Amino acid sequence: MDGNAPLFHVDAFASAPFTGNPAAVCVLETTADPGWMQAVAAEMNLSETAFLHPFDATDAGRFGLRWFTPTVEVDLCGHATLASAHVLWETRRLPIDTPARFDTRSGTLTARRSGDAGEEVELDFPADPVAPADPDPGVVEALGISPRAVSRGRIGWVLELADERAVRAAQPDFARLAAYDITVLTAPSDDPAFDFVSRCFGPKFGIDEDPVTGSAHCALGAYWAERLGKTALRGYQASARGGVVRVRLDGDRTHLAGRAVTVARGQLAA
Repeated sequence: MDGNAPLFHVDAFASAPFTGNPAAVCVLETTADPGWMQAVAAEMNLSETAFLHPFDATDAGRFGLRWFTPTVEVDLCGHATLASAHVLWETRRLPIDTPARFDTRSGTLTARRSGDAGEEVELDFPADPVAPADPDPGVVEALGISPRAVSRGRIGWVLELADERAVRAAQPDFARLAAYDITVLTAPSDDPAFDFVSRCFGPKFGIDEDPVTGSAHCALGAYWAERLGKTALRGYQASARGGVVRVRLDGDRTHLAGRAVTVARGQLAA
């Protein structure tokens, strides 16, 4: 489709290389064929590959954005959106003081620089409140856990466990779990620097365990805000790579903030 398209490998929700959640960001001149984008995402073999392009020549801050796992296109992805905004500012495709606005399958999403020195990216995403639900025995068995509470939201299943150790110790049967939607495990954090911990599994979508999941924090933020009585929280996703997500609730919106690091730059040759 576009053998000259710039391609970036970015670690999102990460303060150092090789931590957080890696995403590929492909910068296009215009929209591309979905089949080609899916093939590129399969080749990248990361949890998500983002494809962005200028949306309106008269509006420098507006971009089209789509996300693909190695097997499917998804409606919402936090870390690849953060990575996309980071690339736009780092390459000066967008002035660093200009917010990025993305037209997506989940509506218009915005990103702006935040933090004392502008070292973070803050995303404005829709909230994903969850509601108590009866546990699916198949999900619980595939996870090999005993949940304290079970909820469901747009993200899928959210299961609270007794403590952080139980979240870290979980060893899902991914072959069995692939029959179900996204599953998130969570518990209060043992570390006072964080409010909660989590892990996120999505083998049905080609991702056994996602390193750091922005979209899951749209649900986790609402979940823990209600339990802890606060609207600003810090979550730690306890995957092998690990990552920190700051969450701030604002009505029906969730603000997610974290850092990003570019680890590779190049261009597609096919």
